[in-house]
Amino acid sequence: MTAYAIGNLQPAPVLDEEVFVYMERIQDTLDPFGGHFLVHGAPARAVPEGDWPGALVIIGFPTYEDARGWYDSAAYQELIPLRTRHMTGDILLIDGVPDGYAAAATGAALRAARAA
Repeated sequence: MTAYAIGNLQPAPVLDEEVFVYMERIQDTLDPFGGHFLVHGAPARAVPEGDWPGALVIIGFPTYEDARGWYDSAAYQELIPLRTRHMTGDILLIDGVPDGYAAAATGAALRAARAA
């Protein structure tokens, strides 16, 4: 099942050289784990509900284990300080839904569980 690394990052007003090095090197840390960018630093074009400060990053992986392996890898751990010294934000690793997922079926199962 596909998994994702998702970040909501707030870059510093002026980006330091370390951020450029981080961006130039991150793909090499993703490749061994099948990771690829789906969204990279794009500011929200519209926020119809709530508030979304910062820039969104979404990286797809074949499995959660691949996402976890990438994040915990020595190669990525070496890069993290290059980002965190210049950007704050939240990062999460999360499973996607399986093929054939249907929200209606999930809703029905939750309704049945509540009724039981």
